[in-house]
Amino acid sequence: MTGTRTRTPALASRPARPARPPRHARPPRHAALRRQRGAALLVAMVVLSVVATLAAGMVWQQWKAVQVETAERGRAQSAWILTGALDWARLILREDARSGRATSLNEPWATPLAEARLSTFLAADRDNTADSGPEAFLAGSITDAQSRYNLRNLVADGKVVPAQRAVLQRLCVSAGLDAATASLVADGLQAAMAGEATAPLLPQQFSDLAWLGLDAASIERLATVAVLLPVATPVNLNTASREVLAGVVPGLDLGGADRLVQARVRQPFRTLAEASQVLGAAVPLEGGAVDVKSAYFEVRGRLRLADRVLQEQTLVERRPDLHVVAIQRQRVAELSLGAPAR
Repeated sequence: MTGTRTRTPALASRPARPARPPRHARPPRHAALRRQRGAALLVAMVVLSVVATLAAGMVWQQWKAVQVETAERGRAQSAWILTGALDWARLILREDARSGRATSLNEPWATPLAEARLSTFLAADRDNTADSGPEAFLAGSITDAQSRYNLRNLVADGKVVPAQRAVLQRLCVSAGLDAATASLVADGLQAAMAGEATAPLLPQQFSDLAWLGLDAASIERLATVAVLLPVATPVNLNTASREVLAGVVPGLDLGGADRLVQARVRQPFRTLAEASQVLGAAVPLEGGAVDVKSAYFEVRGRLRLADRVLQEQTLVERRPDLHVVAIQRQRVAELSLGAPAR
């Protein structure tokens, strides 16, 4: 056996392989694929949700912009139309002043305009006015502001005039208010005009009387017999109600006021002397408390455009040079049909 080499198997020189785990311990290939597919589906759902949310937000923003644009266009159109109606009322008042006659309810300005389609004012031919836009309906009226007692008459030279306080007390009683309301208003206006430190602000329009302590119901009742104008003014005998006439003219009862109203229906008073002939010498009309002409008027306009209603009230002054100037202009109400007024 000498010189004989022993042969080593080839496997003896190779490294040993790691032991393979049992078959039941290895995850199956389809389970891994299922997990991958589930993750991809979840990512797709998340992306879809994000895209849907962004698209819904863009649609909502677009809808909101359209609604805002529509509302703004409707507001601007309504304001233009009501401005035109105000100019029309000013023209009527200016032409009435050219006559030089007394201000009475028999004149054209005193006839209210019932609600009418706006297109009827533009053309008689329907073919010329037919369009795809919404129909607009306009109504309005002009009221003599001096047909009521002016609260500015209460204070003169910084003091409450006792005779004017008595006038307001009679008017408050006729309007169903306590006579003490007159003192509340008179004292409040005096303090506001004097600029006292604890005084309320000076009312600029009738609703501002709430600053003096009046509630909404009292202001509404008082508005039937009183008004708040920039300067002191007399009451117009040709336009005032019998309650206002009886409250303003000392010694005049409701019976005498009725006689005045019936007489002016037949023929408006051109002068105070004509009214004195109806009442007699027992009831003097001197002293500047009453007159037969007016300088202040309230113009009310109401526009119905599609599903919106816009109302405006303007106080105008008719000056001796025939200019009619807007003193105060406010929007009374803006609402949608079927919804309560704001």
